Amino acid sequence: MASYSRRSFLGTAGAALAASASYGRIVGANDRLRVGAIGCGGMGMAHLRTLVKMRESDNVEVVAVCDVFEKRLEQAASLAGARPYKDYRRLLEDRDLDYVLIATPEHWHFQMSMDAAAAGKHIYCEKPMTQTSEQARKLVQQIRRTGVKMQVGVQGMSDDSYETAYDYVRQGALGKVVLAQIDYSRNYRDDFWAYPIDEDLRPGVNLDWRAWLGPAPRRPFDADRFARWRRYWDYSSGIASDLFIHRVTRIIKSLGLSFPAYGVGTGGKFAFASSKAEIPDTMNILLDYPEGLTVQLISSMANDTKVEHMLRGQKATLVFTAEGFEIRPQELYKAEAKAAVHRKSGGEQIDLHHRNLMEAIRHNAPLKCDCLLGYYGVVACELGTLSYRRRKYMAWDRARERAVPA
Repeated sequence: MASYSRRSFLGTAGAALAASASYGRIVGANDRLRVGAIGCGGMGMAHLRTLVKMRESDNVEVVAVCDVFEKRLEQAASLAGARPYKDYRRLLEDRDLDYVLIATPEHWHFQMSMDAAAAGKHIYCEKPMTQTSEQARKLVQQIRRTGVKMQVGVQGMSDDSYETAYDYVRQGALGKVVLAQIDYSRNYRDDFWAYPIDEDLRPGVNLDWRAWLGPAPRRPFDADRFARWRRYWDYSSGIASDLFIHRVTRIIKSLGLSFPAYGVGTGGKFAFASSKAEIPDTMNILLDYPEGLTVQLISSMANDTKVEHMLRGQKATLVFTAEGFEIRPQELYKAEAKAAVHRKSGGEQIDLHHRNLMEAIRHNAPLKCDCLLGYYGVVACELGTLSYRRRKYMAWDRARERAVPA
């Protein structure tokens, strides 16, 4: 199948909007938007608390919530004053819903997004958009067919630094960009991503374990897998899909990239060898893009010393800061390259990212992180993950849109 360009995608999606409108309400510019939330764990509750605060300022209301753990479901329903559902498919049957928030573990993102689009619901799906590139490709097709809006939850895209950086790059302010580097590290003492386990968990009583597993392999109930799912390959690729997806999406946006040509991942369980975690605690990914540059992603769960986030060009270096970014000319080109400072607007905030989706639904505003950008990020992280797990150098087959050994 042919690769998607952003222009062709947006054109097709716009044409499909009328067809999808028959599934649900047609929203006017001033209408209250009604939201259904699927997944009410830590991230889901962070979204719900934000949306509840936005009720009057943004004319939005959470009217339905869903979770397979009754304790979380009851807490979410109480917080939002919303109808509770144990089965997300019943929530999607509600014709009053305008969009759904999907804040479940990663292994459910694909199917829930596919089903939501089929039901004519706009979508806010937490990152990563899907677990695999094959799923991402199919989901992009579904969004094209239905014309619904889909925002991927890389909240940092609501910081204007990255789209502004691309303007400088496109204008040649950095010269030829040859390397981009970015990190996301943490430091843990005894184990990593070892979130507390709720003592009230009772599979078969207040938790539907089979529904939680869903498309993942069937396994006996394991509280560690439920509470700490980021540590297991069945549900996540850990550093790559939970952390690097935030960072590589920034670089993709800043440089106007799409799919990488090659990828390699390295690392291991170096600091926490006795952990139950299957994923590495230290990981690095190198991605070569057909535009002629390398993207370097750096992370460890055992040392949080930061690495500067930067785009290295032949004429100048663009360094991202807490306030935005700075362009610093190379000494050799200081007579022709110009220094610059950008003070950002926006930031990595849940409310801004939801507000952007609301503007897209009401006024057709461009999305900060649409499904194409989500797709590009999934592919970048997948190449590194497959390389790490297979100990092979991987490539992206653009014609067939699939990862293959290089």
